[in-house]
Amino acid sequence: MADPRDARNIKLTSTITCPHCGHVETETMPTDACQYFYDCKGCGAVLKPKPGDCCVFCSYADTPCPPIQANASCCGDK
Repeated sequence: MADPRDARNIKLTSTITCPHCGHVETETMPTDACQYFYDCKGCGAVLKPKPGDCCVFCSYADTPCPPIQANASCCGDK
């Protein structure tokens, strides 16, 4: 039986949606660092994680960041 934390099951792209203007963009998520800021390509707003989330992908995208997908602590458990 395959381990669900197996790297082959980790999705590395995610579609992020700006809460300000609704612009949608598919991005590649970093696997070795958290992305705390994201510049919206639609309106230029700088997105930051919501309280309790580790990164912008966990707050505004359709797929959480790779460490969260692997049921690991994200970004050093900030």
